Amino acid sequence: MLDKPAGLTSHACVARVRRRYGLKRVGHGGTLDPAVTGVLPIALGSATRLLPYLPGGKAYRGTIQLGLRTSSDDLTGELLERAAVPDLSPQLLDVCLEAFRGPILQRPPQVSAVHVDGERAYVRARRGETSALEPRPVTIHQLELLGWDGDNQRLELAVSCSAGTYIRSLARDLGAALGCGGALACLRRTEALGFGLAGSVSLERLEEDPLPALQPPLAALAHLPQHRVLAHDWAGWRCGRSQETSLVLALDQAVVVLGPDGSLAGMARLAAEGRLQPRLVLEPAG
Repeated sequence: MLDKPAGLTSHACVARVRRRYGLKRVGHGGTLDPAVTGVLPIALGSATRLLPYLPGGKAYRGTIQLGLRTSSDDLTGELLERAAVPDLSPQLLDVCLEAFRGPILQRPPQVSAVHVDGERAYVRARRGETSALEPRPVTIHQLELLGWDGDNQRLELAVSCSAGTYIRSLARDLGAALGCGGALACLRRTEALGFGLAGSVSLERLEEDPLPALQPPLAALAHLPQHRVLAHDWAGWRCGRSQETSLVLALDQAVVVLGPDGSLAGMARLAAEGRLQPRLVLEPAG
């Protein structure tokens, strides 16, 4: 995992990792805007194929500026409007935040990667166009007020949320609920895809020798059930045949498949009671 600094795109960070490790196949999970810092999960080599199986939840610490609206819902966008901020207290803010906790419908920002008629919304926004973006269901698992600076009209939040949640939209909608507008001032991602800041590496450390050690893929998949292929079934697994399992799971549940020696062999999903259908075979036959 990288601790991404401000000012770089996620793609630029991937390019730095690719160069340092001498690998062409490098991928990342959970794109961060250039201004956002924090956890950027990176996968190398065949591990890039495991990214879809990592947990999708994310966590952030962010600061919201009240009293204005912008075209991008953060302070990098064009200023659209200023408004007076009402007299607020931490208690009043917490009451307002309650409406955003749990399952909600959220409209993505105009400057976002959402597709509109086959084109990214941010591309249309750069041409000065406004896209009709439909609200989407997201879940905010935790929303904690960490501080309120009444002099500068800024509040700091800790947010834990489902994949697809925009903290910029949260800033915009909170400002709208307060009647004064709001925009995201700064944001740091503290968790993504099961990884936290504690295990993240800075770009400065990436440039040092020796190279940072890589985390074993099995550690990243520890949240999923496992099935170990027996020796007499190994050839069949490598040919993509379904496997019998004693695991009692919901249909379509992702399962980590281990080889007879306990090493990672791939991924499967429960296709029927007692049967696993291969979805990813890391060492296929032939």
